[in-house]
Amino acid sequence: MEKSPDAFRTISEAADELNLPQHVLRFWETRFATIRPLKRGGGRRYYRPEDVLLLKGIRHLLYDQGFTIKGVQRILKENGGKHVAAIGDGQAFEPTMFQPLPGEDLGPADPSVDVPIGRFAPTPSVNARAGLETADRERLSGVLRELLDCKRLLERARET
Repeated sequence: MEKSPDAFRTISEAADELNLPQHVLRFWETRFATIRPLKRGGGRRYYRPEDVLLLKGIRHLLYDQGFTIKGVQRILKENGGKHVAAIGDGQAFEPTMFQPLPGEDLGPADPSVDVPIGRFAPTPSVNARAGLETADRERLSGVLRELLDCKRLLERARET
């Protein structure tokens, strides 16, 4: 028998739905204050549907978009948990250019060079100004995906 979409999920059910190990969800609780599952006797965690959407959004930003934990923390701080939960609910994520933080390195000092801030993918307008053709952008996107896969493999290897 399958649970109602509005039912609370245990940590194992949430982890299965997200295709993540349970310890990752526990770790994320220490890094993202907006993740607050209901805790019952014995420390059992129960995730509300909105908690699962938030986790899906965080997972998408970390694993699919290539953000760092600090980058996702910044998005949560600036846009709120509902924004990240909307990403987890399948709404399109549109990378936007953030204003640099004090002391943040933005890359080359040449003002004519557009440099994406942080971990954001370049927008088409940046690509067009850089003179990249569609085929080149697709090749670079493929390389980026491969690099992110390698990064995840390295992170998993470090955990064991």
